[in-house]
Amino acid sequence: MQSVFLRPELLWFLIGLALFLLELVVPGFIIFFFGVGAWVTALICLMGNPGINLQIVIFAVVSVLSLMALRRMIQRKFFYSKGNKSEAVEDEFTGKEGIAITDFGKDKKGKVEFKGTIWNAESDSEIKEGKAVIIIKIENLVLKVEPKKII
Repeated sequence: MQSVFLRPELLWFLIGLALFLLELVVPGFIIFFFGVGAWVTALICLMGNPGINLQIVIFAVVSVLSLMALRRMIQRKFFYSKGNKSEAVEDEFTGKEGIAITDFGKDKKGKVEFKGTIWNAESDSEIKEGKAVIIIKIENLVLKVEPKKII
């Protein structure tokens, strides 16, 4: 009688689980797809009993195909790409008002308070401490601001 821990579907399931957990620690979002391949192989082993060679082929093919077909789509959906900023993040800052907490200007960086958080800030205009500023954009965690125009 075969030990329950030597059943191929359980082994592939545990390998897939280990790969999913490893993905949480290792950056790159690639190991995930090998976990998918292991779990698909576990399902196929559960339905039938393919030989070890066929199991390895199924694992490799499913892993590579899922990697090629789904990685870019999932990254676009759940992660920000370096070239594109999320419009939601931009709208969170752009056009909003903050308060300068230091003097700064063209040649000197300063600090701005926005939503209770202190941010590094830059401006092409001279800005005095305590004055209201409008956020133009955010770049590398630095707010680009201009003085608020009083109407």
